[in-house]
Parts: sequence; structure tokens; C-alpha cells
Amino acid sequence: MFATLSDRLADTFKNLRGKGRLSEADIDATAREIRIALLEADVALPVVKEFVGAVKERARGEEVSQALNPAQQIVKIVNEELVAILGGETRRLRYAKTGPTVIMLAGLQGAGKTTLAAKLALWLKEQDKTPLLVACDLQRPNAVNQLQVNGERVGVPVFAPEPGNGVGDPVSVARASIEEAKRKLHDVVIVDTAGRLGVDAEMMQQAADIRAAVQPDEVLFVVDAMIGQDAVNTALAFQEGVGYDGVVLTKLDGDARGGAALSIASITGKPVMFASNGEKMTDFDLFHPDRMASRILDMGDMLTLIEQAEKSFDQESARKAAEKLTGQGGDFTLEDFLSQMQQIRKLGSLSKIMGMLPGMGQFREQLDNFDDREIDKIQAVIQSMTPAERENPKIIDGSRRLRISKGSGTQVSDVNTLVDRFFEARKMMQQMAKGGGVPGMPGMPGLPGPGGGKKQAKKKGKSKRVSGNPAKAAQQRKAEAAKSPADGNPFGSPAGIDYESAAANLELPKDFSKFLK
Repeated sequence: MFATLSDRLADTFKNLRGKGRLSEADIDATAREIRIALLEADVALPVVKEFVGAVKERARGEEVSQALNPAQQIVKIVNEELVAILGGETRRLRYAKTGPTVIMLAGLQGAGKTTLAAKLALWLKEQDKTPLLVACDLQRPNAVNQLQVNGERVGVPVFAPEPGNGVGDPVSVARASIEEAKRKLHDVVIVDTAGRLGVDAEMMQQAADIRAAVQPDEVLFVVDAMIGQDAVNTALAFQEGVGYDGVVLTKLDGDARGGAALSIASITGKPVMFASNGEKMTDFDLFHPDRMASRILDMGDMLTLIEQAEKSFDQESARKAAEKLTGQGGDFTLEDFLSQMQQIRKLGSLSKIMGMLPGMGQFREQLDNFDDREIDKIQAVIQSMTPAERENPKIIDGSRRLRISKGSGTQVSDVNTLVDRFFEARKMMQQMAKGGGVPGMPGMPGLPGPGGGKKQAKKKGKSKRVSGNPAKAAQQRKAEAAKSPADGNPFGSPAGIDYESAAANLELPKDFSKFLK
């Protein structure tokens, strides 16, 4: 979503590299480029003015003028200001001290409230909570049925006493859901309310009545991050008509410019608490302003990647694979490779995973063009092999490769490529696991190349210049002879040398010879 903004900011900072100090013109030009980048990203004009003003003021201060690298200091300032307009710190849910915690969702129709209700329920379930979904959207056709289907997908019960489709009183359903939660010992109640195609008085009044009936601990405004400037107007209207405690952004995986995310928190003063960035029920998490700022500036989001890996990876399987790579647990086989690949797939799209790594913005086009079905093809090829072939791919001859390609619906060339690349990748990973470094990478230990493990031939030292004065030249030759090692003496100090004479020739201090003995 922030690809355009990220690219523009990267180009802006690139122009600052290599400058020992920044002039007033440099600061103004940088501020102008940042302003254009934010406006093109559909960020609200008041937010742009405040942001650019803060960056210019800090850039002219001592923190930049006295910095060792002013360009990096500008990036640091922009990062900190981005974190500030995104809300500053991560805001977490407040839970009720007694009774069930009530969370009410409000927003426009089409923002994704019903799907998000199920995502939030699954997230709470993973936090060892026992949520209850409540169907209070009785206006939109099949809204109740959609919530029931999503609730079944995430394994969370749904309270839906009314059929919906224009039938039933949402305020009565909301009120009854609290008693239902107390009776069945649910500690969190998620109330899904109705939306409309636009902001109107009827919708506001209904949402206000539900809020008055259940007294929610948290009211979350759900907004589509792709609607741009109108998101701010809608957020302000809801704040005046209903009131809310936090914002949830949906569809962050879209290709819109994403200005809503950078505008809402700053203008409304309400923090963005959650973000939904995909179609899967697991594509939902807390919103971290600092991590989002890092992504925008192409610094990656390693913390989120690590957290997702910890939830998805089987640590025992990863440990065994690591042992095999170091040679302590046998050979790393295609079966192990398949297992690790399946665990990586649990993290989601590979292009999304790679996008969390620092500096991947320059490869965005390749990531966007990457087809995750290629991984499915690799998986099909491996699963078409026998256990013995997975253990030792070297036994796969021509006829077997043909059979594997037919069994997996691929070409023989695909099987050949997979086997060849597996051996290359295994060799590289084993070298890395043993501390050998990456082949072909300069400066890596144990490898050829600059700084590698192969000892490079010692460069011949520069020959010493001989004086044109015959007397001085004779002294130089005599001094060199005095320093040259004698045969059979490993310390290079031949016996019988006249140290006093040598010291005189070298113009050393008097009696310095005692230090040479």
C-alpha cells in the first residue's frame, strides 16, 4: 500500500548521501520532496503541513548540524515524525475488571466489519480468551449468515437470535448478548453493528443506542484504508455522532495510496489499534506505529516477521534441520527441505515475507511478479518422489525423473532444476551453518575472494632505495647484512655480529646494543 510513498522518500534520501553538511537549500529541497510524496500518498493536508514543518525545524537544529552523517540524521528525524503521526506507541485493548469485556465495532458498510469481527475473535482466542460474536447487523442481506460462517471457521460461537435481512431489533440483541456471555462464561463479547453506504443520522442513532445499551469497554471504528481522504471525514463524523476509542484499518494489503493510515490518528487523536492486511483469518494483528514507519522507509519489519515465525514454526523440526546442516544429525534431505518450506508457507505469501526484510524496496517489482504457485510446483515434485529418492536424490535416473515429472504434472526440466538447485543450496547452507560463509561473497571466512579463507600470496614489499653516495651505500649494505638471518639460526640473529658497529651504522643511541643482545 505504501509502495509509492516509500519509493519517493527513498529517492529523496538518496540525493542526500555523501554530503558532509546540509545547506539551507538542501533542507528546503528535501522538505519539498517529502511534502509532494505525502500529498501523492493522499495524506490529509493539515497532517502534511504539520509533518513537514516539524521535519524542517528539527533539520535546522543542532542534532543535524553536529551529526557525523547529516543525511542519516534526516532519515532518523523522518522516521521519528512518522511514528508520531501514526500514534506514537502501540495501544492495546483494555479489559473489564469484572464481567465480560464488551468490544463494539462501528463503521461504514463495505469496510469489512463482519470479517474483521471474526479475525479479532480468533486473535483473542490465541490470547487465551473465550470470545462470543454477536450479530447485530440485521439490515444487510446475509450479514448474520456471514458472521455465522466466519465464526465457524475460527471456532468461535455466534449469538444470533434474529435472522436479520431487515428483521429484528439490534439493540435488544446486543443487550441480550451480555446475559448470554455471562451464562456461558465468555470473557469477551464482540458486537458487529450495521453499516451504511454513507454517513447518515439513522446509522449514527442506531450505533449510539447499541452503545448505550451494552456500555462497551472499547468502541472500535473500522475503516477501509483504501478510501483515501474520505476516511478522515468519516472518522470525524463517527467521532461526533457515536464516539470511539480506537481505529482498525482494513485492506492494508491493497494497492491504494494509504493516506488514511497516516491521517486518522493525527487528526482524530484516536490511536490505530489493529490492522488487517490480507484475506486469511490470521492476517490480523496489533498496529505498531514504529514498525509501520520502518516499512514505509524500507527499513523492514523484522520484529513482526520473528513474531510470526515463532507462532508458525515447529521449533523441534527447525532444531533437527539445523543439526543436519551442521553434520551432527545426518544429511539434510529433500524431506527436510519440504518440511521447512511448508513451515514458511504458514507465514503467508512469500512476497509478503520478503517485503518485511530491510532494503527489499529495490526489488519490489520482482516481488510483485513472484508467483507463489512456483512453491506449489516444487512441493508437487518432491511429493511425487519415493522416500528413498527424497533421502538421496542422486539415485534418481532419467526414467525416474520422467515418472516424477508426469506424477507432479511438470516437465522433466523442472525436476532436473529442483535436484540441481537442492544440492547447490544444501552445500551453501551447510557452509553457512559451519561458519564458512557464503560462496562468492567477498570478505566471508573460509572462502576464496577478497578477505576469504584462502591465504593470499604475500605482496612483495617495496625495495629499499639505495643512496647514490658510495659511502652511504656501503653503510646501507653493511646494515642489511647485519639484519639478515644466518643459516641455521631461526631467530635471525647470526652469531659473532658486531652490535656496536651495527648500531653506529644505524645511528642508534649509544649503548643501544644491549637491547639487541
